[in-house]
Amino acid sequence: MNVKSILIVDDEKNIRLTLSQSLEVLKAEVDTAVNGEEALAKLKEKDFNLILLDLKMPGIDGVEVLRQIREIRPDIRVIIITAHGTIDSAVETIKLGAVDFIQKPFAPNEIRELVSRVIDRDQIDKQKVANYASSIEFAKKCICERHFDASIEHLRTAISLDPSRPEAFNLLGAILEIQDDILEAQKNYRAALSLDPTYEPARINLNRSTTWKPKSNIIH
Repeated sequence: MNVKSILIVDDEKNIRLTLSQSLEVLKAEVDTAVNGEEALAKLKEKDFNLILLDLKMPGIDGVEVLRQIREIRPDIRVIIITAHGTIDSAVETIKLGAVDFIQKPFAPNEIRELVSRVIDRDQIDKQKVANYASSIEFAKKCICERHFDASIEHLRTAISLDPSRPEAFNLLGAILEIQDDILEAQKNYRAALSLDPTYEPARINLNRSTTWKPKSNIIH
């Protein structure tokens, strides 16, 4: 994916400014929106390749914006911006094809590296997937395209290549949770935490998945 245009959606002016300045080196055209309503309006007017989307905003929240993005432009890659304590929506956003997250506060190099990985991911050829990192990236590519069965296959390949790292277990748990296999999802979250007790995404996913929620709170 040759990213020519990036949309930053965040109600915090400082975040929009920091992101815009951080991405200047990529030589992409960067636009901003202060809320979900403005973002959706701009999507109907302009062809964006990549969106950085805050989850917690006044008015339409990030999850609903993502849902509408998928209806308008299912091909757009979306990076979720989270604040501490808001990443509990991760499985909901993964179900909608968002698989990359950056948590506030972040350094400029962190966002540049993440955006570059997302850009490069579309160039990955299945035939060239040969190690843990490339298996994870190809699995994420499949998730972005909402090919969840294929993503499970590549996550299991990643685990077989390096069973000592937590990311693949956590991401596999999220996909299994999307498919309503809660017990297997929790086993994978626990496996990730047994490998690294400080791995926050797995801890949050496990805590959330073991807390009952009314069905109306689950994204379909």
